[in-house]
Amino acid sequence: MMGFIWIILLILSLLAGIGSHRLPELTPAAWEGGKQAVEICLSLAGSLCLWSGVAKLMERSGITDFLGKLLRPLLGRLFPSCAEDSLTLGHLTANVSANLLGLGNAATPMGIAAVKRMQALHGGSEASDEMCRLIVLNTASIQLLPTTVAALRSACGSVAPFAILPGVWVSSLCSVCIGLLAAELLRRFYA
Repeated sequence: MMGFIWIILLILSLLAGIGSHRLPELTPAAWEGGKQAVEICLSLAGSLCLWSGVAKLMERSGITDFLGKLLRPLLGRLFPSCAEDSLTLGHLTANVSANLLGLGNAATPMGIAAVKRMQALHGGSEASDEMCRLIVLNTASIQLLPTTVAALRSACGSVAPFAILPGVWVSSLCSVCIGLLAAELLRRFYA
């Protein structure tokens, strides 16, 4: 599907270039955009490798388990039926821990594993309230250390890539609270 969308965007940009009589400017702009995309991807790859390595070290040193023990009371209240299954709770804890570190790419597989486990425990093809809560929590994600955004800012030339921390903390906390509140209100409305 994404390939189809990209082809449509390419055709539309060609038509816009022809329609505006700026087709000769289109090719250099496309090359420059491609060059910038590759540069940003390479700089982000280094940062993602670094922080994924840090996450693996945290897991091996037991810090992730410690975070899990700290998060279990909260996660047990948000996901009461999952609190009894240690494997599901482990996936949830790993997902939230990765999100706290701003590693959305690393958090996604753990979130998918948690949803699959929830579905296996509860059966049925419809999303449960707890699955919806997990999607909200994973999407909004409170980030203590927004590593991916800081890496992107650094790749674009920012002198202080972590200067955004207070804004990220406030906005991510607000988005999680509002998202969970909306999920609860919708649950009651459609129950």
